[in-house]
Amino acid sequence: MEDSPSRSYSREFLSELERKFFWWEPVDSEPRSDTRILAQAMCLAGFDEVRRLEQVVGYDRLIEIMLQAAPGWIDERSWEFWRGRLTHATGREIPDAAPVRLFDAGVV
Repeated sequence: MEDSPSRSYSREFLSELERKFFWWEPVDSEPRSDTRILAQAMCLAGFDEVRRLEQVVGYDRLIEIMLQAAPGWIDERSWEFWRGRLTHATGREIPDAAPVRLFDAGVV
């Protein structure tokens, strides 16, 4: 599959994912970012949707989403699944673990 970091996807595609994978209203009535919508889809997608994400979004953009994800956006199980798939498909290095929340700002 050809992949390009500049690959674009439709607003309709993102709207469809948002309707399917978010059942709560956005915080502060601000629209969700494309990255947030796609990260949520990566976390909750079934296998057919995984293949669709790979085809529509592309490997490189999915990796960017993983690297830009805020703590809690992608659970450990989904992180490991995508890390394996995308590393195998692209040969790129992806961190072993998803970002985690730190509750003590003094601990590094």
